[in-house]
Amino acid sequence: MKVLFLIPLLALAACASPEKPATHDTATPVVGGDRDAHGCIGSAGYQWCEHSQRCERPWELAQAQGLANTAEAIDAYCATPATPARR
Repeated sequence: MKVLFLIPLLALAACASPEKPATHDTATPVVGGDRDAHGCIGSAGYQWCEHSQRCERPWELAQAQGLANTAEAIDAYCATPATPARR
């Protein structure tokens, strides 16, 4: 009889214990939280390209534009500002 009384009591006690609130550790970096001034996520391989006015992955840009897949070629391409569209 005492055992039957203890089981519900233990179940209620387990439910009544306060849970610790989740804390955010500010020392742990957030994935994708490394955006630069243009919003490019460096850890995902993106960098700002002035020529295209968007975040680009260098190896994808090299393939799409027919450039050599080198830092020098990408930097030279992205350093030149885009020419405004003619009307």
